Amino acid sequence: MTVRLQRARPGSPELQALVDELAERLGRSVAVDDPLVRMVCTSRHFGDEDPVRIGTLLQGRADNATIRYVLAQGVTQWSRAGFIDGRDDLGLLPRYVVPLRERGHLLGLLMVVVPEKALGEQETRAIARAADAMAAQMYGEHIAADTRKADERDLVLALVGTDVATRTTARRRGRELGLLGAAEHVLVTVVQLSGATEFVRQSEAALCAALEGFRQTRSAQGLIAIGKERATLLQLRDRPPGPEEVAAQSARILDELHTFLGPSADPVIGVGGRHPGLDDAWTSYEQALVAARAARRLPSLNSIGDWEFLGELAVLLQLPEHALNASLIPKPLRTLAEAHGGDRLRDTLRCFLEHAGSIPKTAETLGIHRTSLYYRLRQIQEITGLDLDDGAHRLTLHLGLRVGELLDAGAGRAG
Repeated sequence: MTVRLQRARPGSPELQALVDELAERLGRSVAVDDPLVRMVCTSRHFGDEDPVRIGTLLQGRADNATIRYVLAQGVTQWSRAGFIDGRDDLGLLPRYVVPLRERGHLLGLLMVVVPEKALGEQETRAIARAADAMAAQMYGEHIAADTRKADERDLVLALVGTDVATRTTARRRGRELGLLGAAEHVLVTVVQLSGATEFVRQSEAALCAALEGFRQTRSAQGLIAIGKERATLLQLRDRPPGPEEVAAQSARILDELHTFLGPSADPVIGVGGRHPGLDDAWTSYEQALVAARAARRLPSLNSIGDWEFLGELAVLLQLPEHALNASLIPKPLRTLAEAHGGDRLRDTLRCFLEHAGSIPKTAETLGIHRTSLYYRLRQIQEITGLDLDDGAHRLTLHLGLRVGELLDAGAGRAG
């Protein structure tokens, strides 16, 4: 899989003409970026180019450190124009930044390189007039792009929905439009942001940017549905992706989101099962939702849950949130936890069950003599009243321990 950091869609010739006209009038380098600080249009140089500008022209976007710095100045929430300071370590000169807004929508950022951090009155008036014209031009283009995104979103949501007739119609429609190939395997990935995300449009733009690079790769053809706090990536593949490929894709998406959004967004990713044929896209989607829930609950997953590796947790995590509580822990386990040395005995029990009841492996893992292990196991049986040689009893204890892990992890994350 080859994926480059995603550039913004190039600006229209009309927008480029407005940028060039302003730059010539000012005699300064001018650029228009999207709300994620990715270059849309840029003028020629006027001897004021800096390493960031040169690198952006070569790569199509600034490096992540520069993007984080600019966004950290709060420019996407500015109500009026202002300066941002330069940063020698980033190779960035000061810039005069104008948020380009129309009807409440932040469409982009007009940036003028101003090394001296001072502009004359005529210059600021010229910039303000040009900014109004640019915002109007971008708004018209924005409406058209939003319509296309909405059509694609509706198609994806129909393909992963629960209604059979709707899915059948969507598959036929997607193939008629040339959006769906004849690939034999499907994979659905869900990205969820925290409900605390403050700026919806910025979140939607970030989700789109993070997933856009996976719409078309050497090994996959994809469709994207973007919502306020959730995005869905449906990929068709000629072969099932390997674990390393899926992990690398998820890590790249997370890295992009961490660049574009603040920590309050707290993104998590859920990867569904790998299935043959588009008919099972809805199954992969439902599994991805469960995997995302695992990623939200279990810090050990580092914000990425994969259905293929959830094991028995996949069953437990399909319980409603209100039902996933301490009442699910079997009484024998609660009795064990309350007993003297309960934590040690519970850890011994967990190790014993995870090693399929193997005495040598359990003793080795715990670093204790087999005689000590046998003693602990007898204690566990006496306290719980359960027989560790009974498969049903072992299953009860093992599932109870897993529920406890989920509850402990959820409480720790909330704390």
